[in-house]
Amino acid sequence: MEKKLKITLIKSVIGQSERQKATVRALGLRKLQHSVVKADTPEIRGMINKVAHLLKVEEI
Repeated sequence: MEKKLKITLIKSVIGQSERQKATVRALGLRKLQHSVVKADTPEIRGMINKVAHLLKVEEI
């Protein structure tokens, strides 16, 4: 069984660079407190690392 990650946007993207905004959108996050569940892959981990200061990540 593959591991899953619950990713929640906890800080606003206002004032962040366009690249960081695009990364948050690519993760599927739209509004504050919005959560998505993604598979734990190296690609997703890399995206999380780029915007870690805006997110809360939990393993499920």
